Amino acid sequence: MIRPLLPIRLTYLSVILLTLASCTGGTQTVRISADLMRDKIKGGWVGQTVGVCYGGPTEFRWDGSWIQDDVPIDYNENILTKYFNNDDLYMDLAFLAVLDSLGLDASSEALALKFANAGFSLWHANQAGRWNILHGIMPPASGFWKNNPHADDIDFQIEADFIGLLCPAMPATALEYCEKVGHIMNYGDGVYGGVFIASMYCQAYVEQDIATVVEKALQSLPRESGYYRCISDVLAWWRQYPDDWHRCWFEVQKKWSQDVGCPECTLQPGNIDAKLNGAYVTIGLLYGGMDFGKTLEIATRCGQDSDCNPSNAGGVLGTLIGFEKIPAQWKVGLEQIEDQKFDYCDYSLKDVYEVNYRLAGELVARGGGSVGESSWIIQRQRPEAPDEVEIGFEGLTPSVLIDMPDSSLRDKYSVAFEGRAFVVNGFLDGDKGDARYEVRVDGKLLETITLEANYHNRRTPLLWNYDLEAGSHQLEIAKVSGEGNPRRLSLLVYR
Repeated sequence: MIRPLLPIRLTYLSVILLTLASCTGGTQTVRISADLMRDKIKGGWVGQTVGVCYGGPTEFRWDGSWIQDDVPIDYNENILTKYFNNDDLYMDLAFLAVLDSLGLDASSEALALKFANAGFSLWHANQAGRWNILHGIMPPASGFWKNNPHADDIDFQIEADFIGLLCPAMPATALEYCEKVGHIMNYGDGVYGGVFIASMYCQAYVEQDIATVVEKALQSLPRESGYYRCISDVLAWWRQYPDDWHRCWFEVQKKWSQDVGCPECTLQPGNIDAKLNGAYVTIGLLYGGMDFGKTLEIATRCGQDSDCNPSNAGGVLGTLIGFEKIPAQWKVGLEQIEDQKFDYCDYSLKDVYEVNYRLAGELVARGGGSVGESSWIIQRQRPEAPDEVEIGFEGLTPSVLIDMPDSSLRDKYSVAFEGRAFVVNGFLDGDKGDARYEVRVDGKLLETITLEANYHNRRTPLLWNYDLEAGSHQLEIAKVSGEGNPRRLSLLVYR
């Protein structure tokens, strides 16, 4: 187990951050030395890299429980080498590369096409969004929950770090990018998770304590959203139980642990819902008390997606304290990977530091600030919530999960159910090729769909419909052609 480290002390005065009280129009001008900007950018990228690698061996091994305190979580010089090529990082870099090559005004369509056609593997909302885009369903429709049953999942939350790192003290600008990128694969709370993470990075550039970072980032979310209410609860429980993160975790579980959307986790122990895992990120940050090792450990021990959560937490805290203040024990092995290109990407970490610095400088100048050789002057923005609240899966309650034999879709499958929506989860055997199906409910043809065995192009889930009248229904799925054999099938019914 990683032992808690001594609190971090900010000792060097040459990089002090100054806030000037020129409050014209309700704004503040913030001056930051160029050296400190570089240090914070590097701290953010290294923090999230270390976090995802530290938690990598534990991912989804503790579902619905925390990782007990006596279970060791090892960190050594080989961990970074083993785990650094991770979707938490290469997804950020795919989007960053588009902004770098096409400019900061790159369209949502350009970002979506880069994402969908990249060679890396995707899962959950990302893969559902990819399938939509490859079949002509472009954002924001590609992330809308009736087109993407994973819309509330964690996906955008784990890849929004780059947006916050590009927008120092500029949460309103970050929100514009979140709206553009987040709706490629998510909707509602799935988008708000990314907004929250990005906004924390924005605040981490200029705030001095983590609680203020969390509180100000929360102002970028609609108050009516489940995500806002969940994180507000975490803040309240942290104040009520300031020395007991386990108690805060219990309170989160009691109120927020039901995963309604994700077909793979609903009515199962696993939970990849953005707001629950966002609560774990927040627990790690608040109870970590600005201690880098303690923050990563708590965010990881909360369980579930326990590599993504310490990655977000480590990146935010790394931005706040800067690379130089990340303790040396967490940098072991960094020299082995810092020059290595990420898979499916032309960037190494060292490249990313420079690209981030340059693009952030362009955004600061656009926002009315300036970037000099020795210092940056930033027009600090007030947090702004989206104009309208998005709520996915509204009114739907998961009621039953039925295991289907692998043979179910090899010819014809029929089942009666009581409810108002259904999802068929599973995948096609990659050795057998594609298959074409007709899907009927109560004798009416809903769709004729070709399901692909190719892992890159697979549809996840296989089939769904959220627009049925409440009541008794007969679902019929008939193979029309093809050799594909579906596997690990299940039917999820909502009432």
